[in-house]
Amino acid sequence: MIGLSSLSPRSPSSFLGASHEEHFLVGRPLKSSLSTSEGKAIVQKRCVILSSKLSALEEAMRVRRLRELQNSVKIRKRPPLRRGKVSGPLVVPEHIPRPSYVGSNEMPELFGEHQIHDAEGIAGMRAACELAARVLDFAGTLVRPSITTNEIDKAVHNMITEAGAYPSPLGYGGFPKSVCTSVNECVCHGVPDSRQLQNGDIVNIDVTVFLNGYHGDTSKTFLCGDVNEPVKRLVKVTEECLERAISVCKDGATFKKIGKRISEHAEKFGYGVVERFVGHGIGTVFHSEPLILHHRNDKSGRMVEGQTFTIEPILTMGSIECVTWEDGWTTVTADGGRAAQFEHTILITRTGAEILTKF
Repeated sequence: MIGLSSLSPRSPSSFLGASHEEHFLVGRPLKSSLSTSEGKAIVQKRCVILSSKLSALEEAMRVRRLRELQNSVKIRKRPPLRRGKVSGPLVVPEHIPRPSYVGSNEMPELFGEHQIHDAEGIAGMRAACELAARVLDFAGTLVRPSITTNEIDKAVHNMITEAGAYPSPLGYGGFPKSVCTSVNECVCHGVPDSRQLQNGDIVNIDVTVFLNGYHGDTSKTFLCGDVNEPVKRLVKVTEECLERAISVCKDGATFKKIGKRISEHAEKFGYGVVERFVGHGIGTVFHSEPLILHHRNDKSGRMVEGQTFTIEPILTMGSIECVTWEDGWTTVTADGGRAAQFEHTILITRTGAEILTKF
């Protein structure tokens, strides 16, 4: 995912209260006997009242305890993310086909139609997404303290081009690299540079390939070395949010179910869901309608069999407000809190959704 933002002025569009019934149950009177000094028994009756309100109260207390735990855990202060040296773009062999936007620094317009595929198109999407998934899996094996994100970019670039594909981010709206690497508080669109990953970091690696005319897009947040438990929990819950969102997708389902399912799960753990960046339709065009909102929303429209799009929730430990660096790409949380993201490209089927980027 690169270039879709619901708010960013440089983008065409990421990268681009249920009611509850209350039931009251009155239990049988509880009897207890107390003996007096005169040997007479006094029978006391008590009425036990149970209410389903308890479950809501218990859930609220559980969320509060989680937030208190997150705030109480003593974590060594981590310096804010700083930009390292950014090297020039890597060369793609001439024989590899390029997307139409390559060669222009202008942000492409959002394609206004949904991308729905026939059998040939589905085969093309499966091939591109399978390659993207393999590349991402390989990139994850490189994550360790001391490696630079620039080194990860080079390794990813080489694997993609050796497979005869083009790294879709390269040249998209002037993006200078072949992959996005978003470290710690970086929400998305991190530009690979000379900064070395540190023990305890997290890094989202976002891979998109253009193979035989089709784009495949996926990302995952990886742990670098020994990561503390609160941050591990953030990463785990973010992946769970993606899984839960995919589970509601099928032909005829409404798009707003995606944001509802993600928000419900994130809020249980006290996390925020970034609203600024969205998922998107994908196929022969990198970014198209529908835009997929990951927070609660009233978006109209329904999913259609044969349609492909990405879901890519971003969760934060603190504020969901974001700030973009002067490079025009790197976007970080305003309060410096950690962020995690996971992304899959999915194909809508009659009975569910096929994860095309699963590896």
